[in-house]
Amino acid sequence: MQLDTAFSALGDPTRRAILARLALGEATVTELARPFALSQPAVSKHLKVLEKAGLIECGQDAQRRPRRLKPAGMKAVADWLEPFREQWESRLDNLDRHVANKED
Repeated sequence: MQLDTAFSALGDPTRRAILARLALGEATVTELARPFALSQPAVSKHLKVLEKAGLIECGQDAQRRPRRLKPAGMKAVADWLEPFREQWESRLDNLDRHVANKED
């Protein structure tokens, strides 16, 4: 998975909403299309982008083809973001200490 492809996929609010839904468990295209004012083919296009980015995968359950999160793809994005999160948390902690010292 390339991070550029993953972040491009994450840039769309519909795709982020689909990922949020899939975080609750696998779902079919029909189930994923329900909350959106989109056709099933439009949702399928979003799913293809997410699959190409390595963020979701397609399962097979008899006639159904449910989608689910792909942990390795999601972890790659989280791992890339982690140092930035740590840096900002450190900065916010420093700011909290600074403000607390000013109030004393």
